[in-house]
Amino acid sequence: MSSQLAVGFDLDMTLIDTVPGFAAVLRELAAEYAVELPVEELTSKLGPPLEQLLAPYLGAEQVQAAGDRFRELYVDHAITSVPTLPGAHEALAAVRAQRGRVVLVTGKFPRNAQLHVDHLGLDVDLLEGWVWGVGKAEVLRREGVTIYVGDHVHDVEGARAAGVLSVSVLTGGCTREELEAAGTDVVLESLEEFPGWLDEHLLATRLEALERDLAERGRVLVAYSGGADSAFLLAAAARTLGSENVVAATGYSHSLPRAERDPARDFAAGLGVELLTPETHEMAREGYRANGGDRCFFCKAELIEVLTPLAEARGIGTVATGTNADDAVAGFRPGIRAADERGAVAPLRDAGLTKAQVREASRRWGLPTWDKPAAACLSSRVAYGVEVTPHRLARVERAEDGVRRLLGTRVTNLRVRDLGDRASVEVDRELLPLPEEAELVRLVQDAGFPEAVVDPRGFRSGSMNERLA
Repeated sequence: MSSQLAVGFDLDMTLIDTVPGFAAVLRELAAEYAVELPVEELTSKLGPPLEQLLAPYLGAEQVQAAGDRFRELYVDHAITSVPTLPGAHEALAAVRAQRGRVVLVTGKFPRNAQLHVDHLGLDVDLLEGWVWGVGKAEVLRREGVTIYVGDHVHDVEGARAAGVLSVSVLTGGCTREELEAAGTDVVLESLEEFPGWLDEHLLATRLEALERDLAERGRVLVAYSGGADSAFLLAAAARTLGSENVVAATGYSHSLPRAERDPARDFAAGLGVELLTPETHEMAREGYRANGGDRCFFCKAELIEVLTPLAEARGIGTVATGTNADDAVAGFRPGIRAADERGAVAPLRDAGLTKAQVREASRRWGLPTWDKPAAACLSSRVAYGVEVTPHRLARVERAEDGVRRLLGTRVTNLRVRDLGDRASVEVDRELLPLPEEAELVRLVQDAGFPEAVVDPRGFRSGSMNERLA
């Protein structure tokens, strides 16, 4: 399974424009030591250790004391005057959007670095100060950083020594040519370009990881529901292995809406992939019918136990599900546990591909499922604790068909929730209030529900879990 993303950032001239504060402190220090300091020249070289910058202008016996005094003066003269550089907050937010950690690794005195972080509200998980050049490598390795962003050639050296991707921005004193000569992997004009770059980089690397995973397996049987995730996995497997080495299998039961079956069959046929449609009998499992919070465990257990012998009969050693990286951190997912325990693999999850990345890659590949709304099984509409029966599933399906015909293309997300004695209808929030609500309620009642209401909060994926909580 993929590990959490961790991105390292330098501080001075990468996230913050230290020049105004640094210059102010240099002037104070020069006055105290009665020495001429070329402030403009020194502020153009920010990055190396302070003592190294001061050494040419002070006696050897003064350098350490002057450095200590600089750091004391810094607190009063260089915190409030120093702004973030353009794109800094957005760059950190881009890492957060990928559920990543932000590790700040800087040559700056730790206390002063923390004052900047606190004053500017920089969203970081860890700050490590007083490390420079290749010395940064130890921290980067320890924290599992895979990308390090800096502005100086010595930041590049730290990244190279750690074996991580070096991303350089041109907001410091180093030129593109200097950074490239030092061996950086990527040069950006500023952090304003970082979010877009990160999205592209992660999508590309995760798709490469998926391809490597599938290639190593040789042949796979995909547990294929017809949804966006399993359809993408099926397409990726066919692209990597050839359609002759891929089999799709859709479990047919009362839980699978009939409206999903033909589109799923057409998609597989378009890939040239054999489609199996074995019957599954999750309804025969007491735990499934009881419909507790772990209902999905019994459903997925049934599916994998049906599909595994089919794969083995064809000489296929891998059954793969469309579980993605978001699913793996979504909290209560007993179905994932059931699949894992029965030896099924989840290549999308293991490659780190999120739902958004699956949709974006599907769009680029021209797959019709790229924007397909989530379509969980019919049993997910039945409130926990209410017994799942063929009758209940059939009336949910009839009700949803009727509502979809009534609302037409206006509705994207639709759920008719069976609460036992009544139905709760969820549609896209922007459609509310519905002018035809009374007609919709009658349609749902005609489908077999004694009572029906439209949920004023609109569609919410997993809203049954709210009731479980």
